Amino acid sequence: MSDAGELDLRAIMPFAATLGLEPVSATADEVRARLPWAESRCTSGGVLHGGALMALADSTGGACAFLNLPEGAAGTTTIESKTNFFRAVRDGHVEAVSRPLHKGRTVVVVETELVDAGGRLVAKVTQTQAVLR
Repeated sequence: MSDAGELDLRAIMPFAATLGLEPVSATADEVRARLPWAESRCTSGGVLHGGALMALADSTGGACAFLNLPEGAAGTTTIESKTNFFRAVRDGHVEAVSRPLHKGRTVVVVETELVDAGGRLVAKVTQTQAVLR
């Protein structure tokens, strides 16, 4: 991590490393990570695959939920995720910014914005994470 964050995504989430996520920062208030554009992550026409974008958002959203678990919780798991796509990504990188919307005893709701290297909104994801006991 470039920030002295509380959580290293690549260390605790092996899939984040497999996907090629680059952790930026992680606190209970906000988790950030980047996914560089790469041809191997694209669909037709050199467009970054929607599944790669959703995996980025799910990874940072899950980490954000984990950092906001109530006392005594053992973990979290995604039970619902809603994605709206707004633009294609054909180069550069995408940065995910996840923030908690609701921190409850049984669920944590996180909103993630995906922005491209130019700061334009690529997608918005709202996910619900179950609190595991």
